[in-house]
Amino acid sequence: MIDAQGFRPNVGIVIANDHGQLLWARRVGGRDAWQFPQGGINRGEKPEQALYRELEEEVGLAPEAVEIMACTRGWLRYRLPKRFIRRGQDPVCIGQKQKWYLLRLAADESAIRLDQNAKPEFDHWQWVSYWYPLGQVVYFKRDVYRRALRELAPTLGERLPLPGELHADA
Repeated sequence: MIDAQGFRPNVGIVIANDHGQLLWARRVGGRDAWQFPQGGINRGEKPEQALYRELEEEVGLAPEAVEIMACTRGWLRYRLPKRFIRRGQDPVCIGQKQKWYLLRLAADESAIRLDQNAKPEFDHWQWVSYWYPLGQVVYFKRDVYRRALRELAPTLGERLPLPGELHADA
């Protein structure tokens, strides 16, 4: 499903533990590409329904394993680099518009299972500091990540280190 401007609707999923750390996952394929779980919204599906579907498909978590803490107010958009745009498709997708959700993991972390889907999206995950992903995600998604994390940050309050307190390690 692509909108009239060429953007595919999508949900971004930020999962936090009780220490304010975030689940950071490595995509299957050996390219050492890391990101937050995310996925498309199907026709007729509400963003929150897509959130729970993608959560289960990508990291094996059931709805009762998490608590929704916050959601971005509007859509955050990013454009794909020209080399990634598939011109042979109709309609042409030029990027994604995303609704971002901040979730608290309510279950034990052993509930996180990357092998619940026939075609897993990720092969490894780890907990990282809140701002760590901004310097690690693929360049064309950085601005969306920055905007989403800034908007969602106040929800974590005192559990969250300030950007000046960043460490290079996770």
